[in-house]
Amino acid sequence: MTKCLMIQGTASNAGKSLIVAALCRIYTKRGFKVAPFKSQNMSLNSYTTKENKEIAIAQVLQAKAANIEPTVDMNPILLKPKGESCSQVIIQGEAVGNKDFFRKYDKTKATQKDIDNNLMDDEDYRIIAKEAVIDSLNNLKKDYDIIIMEGAGSPAEINLREGDLANMGAAEIADANVLLVGDIDKGGVFAS
Repeated sequence: MTKCLMIQGTASNAGKSLIVAALCRIYTKRGFKVAPFKSQNMSLNSYTTKENKEIAIAQVLQAKAANIEPTVDMNPILLKPKGESCSQVIIQGEAVGNKDFFRKYDKTKATQKDIDNNLMDDEDYRIIAKEAVIDSLNNLKKDYDIIIMEGAGSPAEINLREGDLANMGAAEIADANVLLVGDIDKGGVFAS
C-alpha cells in the first residue's frame, strides 16, 4: 500500500519544494520507489514531458531527485498567470481554459468577453480539477511505494478552504500525513 506524506508551509517560499526534493532523494536512496506530487501549482515556468504535456518545473526537479522521469501525474493542475487575477488552466498537461480566481463566475451569465476569453465556470473548474487530482494520485499509487506531496502557499488561508485542492483537500484525498514547515527568516512558524 502506497504511503503519502504531504509537506505544507506556513507561507509561500517556506521551503516546501526543496524539502520535497530532499525527501524524494532520501527515500529513493533507501530503496523505495518514490514520486513527487503537487496537485496545483501556479507558475509561469513549465516543462514539457516526454508525452508532450506541461507541468511545473519544481515537480521536474523533484522527479529528478527521485531518479524518475517527470510525468503529468506529478502536477495535474498548473495555473499560468495571465494578468492580475486570471490564469490559464492546464489540467493533466493540457490547456483547458482560463479562470478568474477573484470573481464568482457562472457560465449561464456569461458575457461575450467571457466566451472570447474561454473563461471557465467555477463549478466546472472544481469538478474537473478534483477529478484530475484523484486520477493522478491513483495513477501514482499504482507504481510507487511513497508519494511525497507538496502543498501550496499556506493551509491557513481560510478564504481558500472551500474547494481546496492544494493543501488539506489534497491531503484528505490522499489520506496523507502532513508536516508543516516554516521559514525562520520570516519570523518562524508563528509569525507566518
